[in-house]
Amino acid sequence: MKIQWLGHSAFRVETAKATILIDPFFTGNPSFEGLDMKDAAKDVTHIVLTHGHGDHVGDTVEVAKQTGATVITNYDLCMWLGHHGGLEKLDPTNTGGTVSHDGFSVTFVDALHSSAHITSDGVSHCLGNPNGVVLHFDDEATLLHMGDTDIFSDMALINELHRPDIGIVPIGDRFTMGGAVAALACRRYFNFSSVIPCHYGTFPIIDQTADKFIAAMEDGAGAVKTPDVGGLLDL
Repeated sequence: MKIQWLGHSAFRVETAKATILIDPFFTGNPSFEGLDMKDAAKDVTHIVLTHGHGDHVGDTVEVAKQTGATVITNYDLCMWLGHHGGLEKLDPTNTGGTVSHDGFSVTFVDALHSSAHITSDGVSHCLGNPNGVVLHFDDEATLLHMGDTDIFSDMALINELHRPDIGIVPIGDRFTMGGAVAALACRRYFNFSSVIPCHYGTFPIIDQTADKFIAAMEDGAGAVKTPDVGGLLDL
């Protein structure tokens, strides 16, 4: 499995049977500057969205229309993208549900956050519940992208049910867990062989480095992978 960090919470996951974008926030993402959206979207087959905030939905509509990728997300957000974005290849699900595709499945799990779209006139539109996503692959390691979240004790159940090998973990504070709390979540509730921190370094109001997270991982710091934006991990 090849995993490319595209800044903020956006990732490209390449396997033998699928190329998946998770939370493809490119336009307006300061971390993505210097990268090419066409390269990020090349041969994409699926787009998985954790929740409805603009820094996660990002360029979903444009990429889906260009590539024909199937968008997988919660029911409310799927209906929004169909109505307002004109997308047709949608696979709606919700918390606790699993959908299967060629070579992999996606299960939506809890996250502690919010999920809404604020229109230009200030009206808030709820776009379902926030989620983490577990990707089970036929011949690859299991991946958990936590989405935007705080720590919560039912992470232990997520680990018991899914045994994820790779964790993508928000660490930037203010809108998600900070580094020390994110490290506690990883150490107490999971047994990741590889941990990729995200949701940091993008905007001035969140943490700029992964230093707090790495320090708080203590003996588990060796599992932490911190690629540069655009960097590729082969896991």
